Amino acid sequence: MLPLSLRLTTQRLVLRPPRTGDVGEIRRLLRHNQAHLKPWNPAPRPGEDPTSITEISNLVLRQRREWKTGRSFAFMLALKRDPSTLIGKVALNGVMRGAMHGAYLGYWIDVDHQGGGLCTEAIGAVLDFAFGPAELHRIQAAIMPRNARSLRVIEKLGFRREGYAERYLQIDGRWEDHILFARTREEHVGALAGSSPALGPEGATR
Repeated sequence: MLPLSLRLTTQRLVLRPPRTGDVGEIRRLLRHNQAHLKPWNPAPRPGEDPTSITEISNLVLRQRREWKTGRSFAFMLALKRDPSTLIGKVALNGVMRGAMHGAYLGYWIDVDHQGGGLCTEAIGAVLDFAFGPAELHRIQAAIMPRNARSLRVIEKLGFRREGYAERYLQIDGRWEDHILFARTREEHVGALAGSSPALGPEGATR
């Protein structure tokens, strides 16, 4: 089992699983990005507030349980120079073992930290984790055609376009088309030109 104490580090970032003590900070982050994230997220159920203390507490507890059982791996993002302030999230959801050994990639970054390559940097570290310690073989992503920023990020990371799914997911109350992407361990290792990311003393890559 991969420990909940695991941390990934990059040149500028620290990535780690969510903690119960993060609830207030996650709430601040979600409320600050509410308008920014609304067009790309499923609409909440009637009467539900995804930024309430109760909902965020339940989410963090669920993510920690799923980490322990290997069903998903969520990473909160912070800058190395300010590790107490969260700026986004990258997650491997719906982990499937058996014949597939795959997961679905999800990610977002604070509106004030867009455009500097931080999201690409964070996802790169999570892919190293996925194809390394997590022992996955295939990572998939689905992106709406009008989400130009996200498309640039995923293509920069070397994901292949595999198809176009009409009315694939219900986002912000509407059934939206998505472009389907994937990357396998063979492609990832090949892109690293045969060099394997070294694991540091904190379980950190890069």
